[in-house]
Amino acid sequence: MPATPPTWAMTLIYWLHFLATVTWIGSLTAINLLVLPASSRTLEPVDQLRFIAALQKRLEPLAWFSMGMLVVTGLFQLSANPHYNGFLSISTQWSLAILIKHSLAVVMVVVSAVQTWEVLPSIRRALMKKDKASPEELAGLQKRETILLRTNLALSALILMATAVARTA
Repeated sequence: MPATPPTWAMTLIYWLHFLATVTWIGSLTAINLLVLPASSRTLEPVDQLRFIAALQKRLEPLAWFSMGMLVVTGLFQLSANPHYNGFLSISTQWSLAILIKHSLAVVMVVVSAVQTWEVLPSIRRALMKKDKASPEELAGLQKRETILLRTNLALSALILMATAVARTA
């Protein structure tokens, strides 16, 4: 059995994990519940897309850094947890909850990748066309971006639920 890390190290790892979680999920929550509704009520579709593209340009590096931090700190936590019985173990409520949490996190990363490397570049290209981008194209891109943001918010809520289940095991 591996040696237990010092308390100060685990405290730092948990704090960084919580900080990354709050940063990533907090930004998703703010965008979905505050920014998108307010911008859709006050901005024309093309201006809303410009605003969302500019906002995402600032948030993407933070989100990807948070995801990386979650992976690194999560692996440390996993290896130090006495309930951990192996990578795909589902022998306990804890291990099943953690497997579900990690599976949802993988889906969330895939959704984020589609957003970062497919949808946002498409939005930027459409905005560079100026008047040549059709309203239908802009509306479709806006709808796709909104769906991806809402999907990630829902996945994050499920991840937090799986975490709560694991904590009660």
